[in-house]
Amino acid sequence: MEELIDKSHVPQHIAVIMDGNGRWAKKRGMNRVFGHRNAIQAVREISEGSGELGVKYLTLYAFSTENWSRPVSEVEALMELLVNAIRDELPTLMKNNVKLFSIGDISGLPSSTQNQLAQAIETTKNNTGLNLIIALSYSGKWDIVEATKKIAEQVKQGKIHTEDIDEQLFAKYLSTNYAPDVDLMIRTGGDHRISNFMLWQLAYAELYIMEDVFWPDFRKKHLFEAILDYQRRERRFGKTSEQLQKVTTNEV
Repeated sequence: MEELIDKSHVPQHIAVIMDGNGRWAKKRGMNRVFGHRNAIQAVREISEGSGELGVKYLTLYAFSTENWSRPVSEVEALMELLVNAIRDELPTLMKNNVKLFSIGDISGLPSSTQNQLAQAIETTKNNTGLNLIIALSYSGKWDIVEATKKIAEQVKQGKIHTEDIDEQLFAKYLSTNYAPDVDLMIRTGGDHRISNFMLWQLAYAELYIMEDVFWPDFRKKHLFEAILDYQRRERRFGKTSEQLQKVTTNEV
């Protein structure tokens, strides 16, 4: 399937809502934490597959601000799993030339999680391959509010005038200011919603919902299927098909 992909036209930025761990575990008579533990291989698969295809940015929704309302035992197990996963996967990240980033309000995470994350980000900072962004304690609304606060402070200090504020300036104050907007968003587990994920950055993303695949079962072939579907779509950005065809003809 990989050979069918036009590698000159892969999405620059893919975002993923990794949903269905709990339901996957329940189908097997296990608790939700079992599902989270078995999701690590899926992260490896999509990271490696994205790097192989030349995708520049991959953002994974690992833990939302809403997830703090889950049972304490599950949250604690998730935090421990995150620490172990970051530590264990670091050699693979280095081998595959992956540069790690994080977005979200990580101040509320356990110090061990923060320390492991900071160490991994520092260790991979000079890598030049795939940029892997982990969204932890993140929400799209939080991101927009934080950007607004920063801009308001700049206006207060006289460094920005209100008439200077436009979409380009606003985007520079988002947590993903170093990355382009999302081209393709993949969601496993069958739910048809964005779930407060990268609300600004997803404005023109193509959505690919996987109805029958829970995240622990996600493999490279599923990534390739999503990208092939993406490449068959016409991205109009508000224009008509005729306008796009005219632009293409003029470029030729």
